[in-house]
Amino acid sequence: MSSRAPQVIAMDGPAASGKSSVAREVAAKLGWIYVNTGNMYRAATWAVVESGTNPEDEAAVLAVVQGTDFQCTVEGGRSVIRVNGADVESQLNSESVNRGVSYVAKIPQVREILVAMQRDVGHTHRSVMEGRDIGTVVFPDALVKFYIDASEEVRAKRRGLQGHADSVRERDRIDSTRKTAPLTAAADAVVVDSSEMTLEQVVARILELLRERGVTAAA
Repeated sequence: MSSRAPQVIAMDGPAASGKSSVAREVAAKLGWIYVNTGNMYRAATWAVVESGTNPEDEAAVLAVVQGTDFQCTVEGGRSVIRVNGADVESQLNSESVNRGVSYVAKIPQVREILVAMQRDVGHTHRSVMEGRDIGTVVFPDALVKFYIDASEEVRAKRRGLQGHADSVRERDRIDSTRKTAPLTAAADAVVVDSSEMTLEQVVARILELLRERGVTAAA
């Protein structure tokens, strides 16, 4: 890992807040790398589900994760996670993964493994990194921190339109009450409520704020 300061824009928020779409668009506008840390936890969950392990059995989950080879590379302007050398990205939004990911992600040792991967990317690439603890735990020294939020009703509707039946309320409960790296806005994060905003409006607002802070597109 490089010792230089990370060139990271942190983009945190709860499920279906729009942070993934916003982070992806902001990264594209800046010419920076887009890092979806949620896919790392989903990849770990996918491995757990594929092994037939109950995602709520912490000891068994940890054994699966520790015995799996996870690799994170940067391709086409974004991070790509592989499991035992295989690209499983197309399978990371299955209902079984959706149901289990919050249970897997709350295990401290699992987070340690994946946070190390996230820090490696952030120390070697200018990155827009989205997740739930980027500004609070992974990169507390990020260049700029954003917390993308929306009302529970709006987020539930968005999940439904995406074809998912999982409960945002339950996801919020697990994510915000876990002992390790609970979901919360960093004290110095800029909170953006996307409930009544289009994706384009949120992206424009964030790019404006970044320009005010001297963060511009890559040369």
